[in-house]
Amino acid sequence: MADARASGGVRPLYSNGYKAAVLGLLLAAYTFNFIDRTIIATIGQAIKVDLKLTDTQLGLLGGLYFALLYTVLGIPIARLAERKNRVTIISLSLVVWSGFTALCGAATSFAQLALFRFGVGVGEAGCSPPSHSLISDYYEPKKRASALSIYSFGIPLGTMFGAVAGGWLAQEFSWRVAFVIVGLPGLLLALIVKLVVKEPPRGHSEIVERPLEAEDVVVEPAKPPFSLATEFAEIWAVTKVLFGKWPVLHMMLGVTIASFGSYGSGAFVPPYFVRAFHLGLAQVGLITGLIGGFSAGVGTLVGGFLTDWAGKKSPRWYALTPAIGLVIATPIYIAAYLQTDWKMTALILLVPGIFHYTYLAPTFGVVQNSVEPRRRATATALLFFVLNLIALGGGPVFTGWLIDHLAQFHLNHPGPVGVIQSVSSAFHDPGAQSFATTCPGGLAPKGSAPELAKACAGAMARATQQGIIVSLCFYAWAGLHYALAAIGLVKHMKERAGA
Repeated sequence: MADARASGGVRPLYSNGYKAAVLGLLLAAYTFNFIDRTIIATIGQAIKVDLKLTDTQLGLLGGLYFALLYTVLGIPIARLAERKNRVTIISLSLVVWSGFTALCGAATSFAQLALFRFGVGVGEAGCSPPSHSLISDYYEPKKRASALSIYSFGIPLGTMFGAVAGGWLAQEFSWRVAFVIVGLPGLLLALIVKLVVKEPPRGHSEIVERPLEAEDVVVEPAKPPFSLATEFAEIWAVTKVLFGKWPVLHMMLGVTIASFGSYGSGAFVPPYFVRAFHLGLAQVGLITGLIGGFSAGVGTLVGGFLTDWAGKKSPRWYALTPAIGLVIATPIYIAAYLQTDWKMTALILLVPGIFHYTYLAPTFGVVQNSVEPRRRATATALLFFVLNLIALGGGPVFTGWLIDHLAQFHLNHPGPVGVIQSVSSAFHDPGAQSFATTCPGGLAPKGSAPELAKACAGAMARATQQGIIVSLCFYAWAGLHYALAAIGLVKHMKERAGA
């Protein structure tokens, strides 16, 4: 394998084995990214009880406080990645987010934990934009969705390992130990990534009409001179593609709305199994981790490989596949959370993720194929800015806020009440007894009457169930936008191929 030149020259030939190794390391980095990002959902119940938090505060820790700096810094880091070594940026980012994850274990208050979560967001901002750009330079357009689906497999892998390891560590030791143990290995991975992954020329894998030869010349797009005006012009150019092209806009809306429901409901699935079925943290981590690892993992890979295969017949399948998958998944998810036996809930949950997670890879593939090589990190950063500020920043907070209001409603109105009636009534009860005061941390104070303990637990379980169900309905809304994205997608992709 020849070394990549900084600009122009003989095209380096990367073997399939080396490209697979690079993709594997980027997958590992993204896996740790999601372990450190989502572990708080698994151990959140332990943190809630220990620090006497509300579900709104849990939502802030798992969502907005992480997402704020993650999204804001993603764009300037992506612009840096368009000019500088992307491998170095990924390695340094790994060090920062892994270190702050470990520091979360030292937090003794909500404020300290929030501060460290801000730090995790700072580090993780440097992962996906340069990674997407690297993958697009290693893999040609017709294989990008497949390659990006393998990279995106880090989402279910990270969620699974974070849930299983985090739940076990929190139960056997403490939630503090869980943060430290899952955070530290990322420091070693950062070193491996820096030593192994090479920086390819920009546009290295763009379409050629014959197999590549060592003598082929690759000419990198010229770097525009740095200035603030140039940077804003580049960002604006990408923004016009993402928000000014009908198919891309609706795929952006689809991924954002689907992720809003996913982050919102997912943040409270482990607590739901604890609250509704009284399971231990280790058991809950194993259940939710294996379910997520299997169903979401299969769906993520299927979404990439299936759309790359179907896309050869018509590019509109990059939008229709997620549309169909999300619409199918929604009622199956809701049916799972209406069960009264946790085993049946877990069994049903193995199915919908296979359809649900088909939206990730085709969305990333269309975005990468819609912009020039030296704008790809920026495109990912802008996508993630919108997606994570709204979805990750708002989804858990919305669901937590909704659960808090529903819990108060059910504490004051015990008995079976449907989701629609509960939601419509939860915000119109001015004389209601405060749930946060009566049931601090979601539990009755020690020494309380058994009736109060039962009332607190029952209200908390019912509210969590209904809050999750409401969040799941966002999937059907997202499916509509993907269906709209199919209109004009063929023309758009032909225009981009000829650009």
